[in-house]
Amino acid sequence: MSVSAPPTHANSEICHASCVAYQNQGLLIKGDSGSGKSSLALQLMALGASLVADDRVILEDVEGHLLASAPPPLRGLIEMRGIGLLNVKAHGPVRLVAAVDMDRVEEERLPRFRELDLLGHPVTLLRRVDSPIFPAGLMQFLKSGRRSP
Repeated sequence: MSVSAPPTHANSEICHASCVAYQNQGLLIKGDSGSGKSSLALQLMALGASLVADDRVILEDVEGHLLASAPPPLRGLIEMRGIGLLNVKAHGPVRLVAAVDMDRVEEERLPRFRELDLLGHPVTLLRRVDSPIFPAGLMQFLKSGRRSP
């Protein structure tokens, strides 16, 4: 998939990622091509999340909030390797609260808190966990957060 649509605000950018939402909280899924971004998004959708965007995500600073949305040509579409482009009901812009780095595996049992700066906004940064319950853990994170150190 490719997108040439420019961001809609001066303080915005398009990033190569996927994004899902649960209870109006967005989770950005970033990583290299083939890292499993769309697969993780589909797993989270099976657990109740909604798709915001797949493959390309518009990040915007709107009135002091970091919002994620889909470029219009990709809205309501997710790619599943071996099946093709699937139609989904897309979630509108959502406030981004966390990001998952699919290129880095979390080695710590109780990892330290990490943040990623996106357009001047600190966002909780999580790393991929190679466990079949990783998607369930992410959903619980979106529902209730995690305990501070």
